[in-house]
Amino acid sequence: MPLVEESSLLEDSSVTLPVVVIGNGPSGICLSYMLSGYRPYLSSEATHPNTVLHGRLQEARHLSIVDQDLEYLSEGLEGRSSNPVAVLFDTLLHPDADFGYDYPSVLHWKLEQHHYIPHLVFGKGPPGGAWHSMEGSMLTISFGNWMELPGLKFKDWVTSKRRNLKGDRVMPEEVACYYKHYVKVMGLEKNFRENAYITSVSRLYRDQDDSGGHNRAISAQHLQIENSKLIKRNWEIRGYQRIADGSHVPFCLFAENVALATGTLDSPAHLEIEGEDFPFVFHSVPEFGAAVSKGKLHGKEDPVLIVGSGLTAADAVLCAYNNNIPVIHVFRRRVTDPSLIFKQLPKKLYPEYHKVYHMMCTQSYSTDSDLLSDYTSFPEHHVLSFKSNMKCILQNVSGLKKIFKLSAAAVLIGSHPNLSFLKEQGCYLGHNSSQPITCKGNPVEIDAYTYECVKEAHLFALGPLVGDNFVRFLKGGALGITRCLTIRQKKNQHLFVERRGGDAIA
Repeated sequence: MPLVEESSLLEDSSVTLPVVVIGNGPSGICLSYMLSGYRPYLSSEATHPNTVLHGRLQEARHLSIVDQDLEYLSEGLEGRSSNPVAVLFDTLLHPDADFGYDYPSVLHWKLEQHHYIPHLVFGKGPPGGAWHSMEGSMLTISFGNWMELPGLKFKDWVTSKRRNLKGDRVMPEEVACYYKHYVKVMGLEKNFRENAYITSVSRLYRDQDDSGGHNRAISAQHLQIENSKLIKRNWEIRGYQRIADGSHVPFCLFAENVALATGTLDSPAHLEIEGEDFPFVFHSVPEFGAAVSKGKLHGKEDPVLIVGSGLTAADAVLCAYNNNIPVIHVFRRRVTDPSLIFKQLPKKLYPEYHKVYHMMCTQSYSTDSDLLSDYTSFPEHHVLSFKSNMKCILQNVSGLKKIFKLSAAAVLIGSHPNLSFLKEQGCYLGHNSSQPITCKGNPVEIDAYTYECVKEAHLFALGPLVGDNFVRFLKGGALGITRCLTIRQKKNQHLFVERRGGDAIA
């Protein structure tokens, strides 16, 4: 969709948008849904299994959740996210999901168009983000309803697309199609711009008290009035849109607020060791899966090496194991490490991942035995180097080295987002400003309830950038940001009325 022709918001390059969202995956889609005026209310017949939370919800059931005190509602809740609003919203959408229950959501949604906040969502491809790059994967995703976004049940959509729905397992390409369809059926298309690449997001000016993020004095020379709203020009966003003939059309626009929803899958992390750039070393499951599906690894006696202890590495283990390809699985942690992701997943809901974890624990390498025929784990080991003859050197914590001949290797140790459009590649936004942003090790540091970056006012982040790698939890970011922007919008409108003697806004 062309930027200018389709959007009256960009007919004049001087126009400033209240919000620009960078990233059109599930995080960006959900944020657009709520910025478009969709509001969650407690259903009249709903009873939440958490009696304390239910009592708090009853106190203001006439208000949407966006208009309630999120800190009060989320107090005392526990879940599989470190962000309290994410845990709150998840338990409202999927009550007691971590205990294996499939209770219906206690919320119902209303479209209140007067709450619409003008915004644009930019993405490199179609709505759905990185899910489209997973197409063709042989792996399935457990519990498809956790992939759904508010207002459109995933099971209902999948059932309408295929007759035979067995259990809750769905293909990644179905998830991608669901997100693309969601944007259309929810009427969000006008807010989305595909094939758009952001090259620069720069701050135009700073107030003296800009580090706090709240209640700032507003200088008159930095204000502009559009559609009876007070909008502050904080950010300049530059980029280009790739059109049908392959050419690039540059654009520049301004925004009061920017929301980062890029995910963290742009750049796979590397070991930074000798030989890692050899062609037999892969850094993504789709690449590895393609090699398996094309039969390149079948019938070979030498095992594949898989490096990593997360779910992506587990996916690769399953891919090889299910295709009768022997596996050497190397990871730095102890199998009893409480931070391993497998310990956070219910066995009932993720049996395939717990199968991998069971093998990690019970089929580990011993110096007085050979490799097992199907799978051998190497806890507390790391790869020293890869050699051109397709051999690798492993080393354990004691310094003991071992050499193995491989048929292929997959290094799956996480990934980094592409935040090259920000100063310092966005590193300054993390908890550790000297390290790149990662989902687990160094997420963007945010206010727990507004999702505004602690180190940069009017800049927000959600989803994997703040540690919420599961779709079910990233929706909390959309809730926190929407509430924050709604409150500020009301304050700014009230301030403008006061300064103009009450006659500025009809």
